[in-house]
Amino acid sequence: MTGIVDRFEGDYAIIEMDGQLHEVKSEQLESRVRVGDVVKWCGDLWSTDKQATEARKENVKQLMDEVWDD
Repeated sequence: MTGIVDRFEGDYAIIEMDGQLHEVKSEQLESRVRVGDVVKWCGDLWSTDKQATEARKENVKQLMDEVWDD
């Protein structure tokens, strides 16, 4: 199971999975998880998928460059 951290609200992280938002207790996330990270469920907590997060950031950067291309 994978998702993207949308935001934090109090003691919860809001994770987008398959187009739906889910509240997850922050205690179920690794401490280094940040907004925008791609996360995966690893049996007992959500951890950052570093490779997928970097690929997503690069994809967003490319899209932004295309939009702002003069």
